[in-house]
Amino acid sequence: MSRSFKKVAILAGMALAIVFGRAIAADISVKAVMVPKEQIRLDFADGSKHFVLAVRREGRAEGDGPFSGASVTEHGWHDIEPAAGGGDPRGYLVFTASKDDIAYVKWQVRAVFVPGADGKPRLLDNGFWEVVGGTGKFKGLKGAGTLHIKAVSPTDREFSLTGEIVGGG
Repeated sequence: MSRSFKKVAILAGMALAIVFGRAIAADISVKAVMVPKEQIRLDFADGSKHFVLAVRREGRAEGDGPFSGASVTEHGWHDIEPAAGGGDPRGYLVFTASKDDIAYVKWQVRAVFVPGADGKPRLLDNGFWEVVGGTGKFKGLKGAGTLHIKAVSPTDREFSLTGEIVGGG
C-alpha cells in the first residue's frame, strides 16, 4: 500500500468519524394527555359494538427528549371491535415546538381487551411509533420506539412514547 493511499484512507476515516459522530442517539420518554377537539364516529348497528373513531386530540408533551414541552396534535383512526377482542388504532402525532419546528410521528397500536378487576373489559393499547418527517430543528430527525395509550377519563387519553432519537437540525 502506498504512503499517499494510507494518508487518504486515514483522512477519509477521520471525516466519516466526524460526520457519524454527530449522529448520536438520545433517549426519549414523553407523555401527553390528549383531549378530543374533533371527532367523527361510526357505530355499527349490528349489535357487535364495533366502532370507528376519527379523532383530533390535543395536548402537551412532558418528559425527556427533543419533544418535551412541545404541543401535540393527534390525527387518529381508531377501529375497535370489542366482540373480536380488540382493534387497530393508528395515526399521526404532530409535535410543534414553534411555528418553524414541527415533527411528524406515525404510530400504530394493537388494542386488546382483557378482563378487568371489576369484571368489565379493560383495554390494553400497546404499539410503536416512528419519526416520518420534520421541519426546523426537527428536520432530518430519525427515531422510533414503543407507544402505550391509556384512558385517563372517559374522553382523554395519555400517550406515552419511549425510544431513541437521532439527528435533527
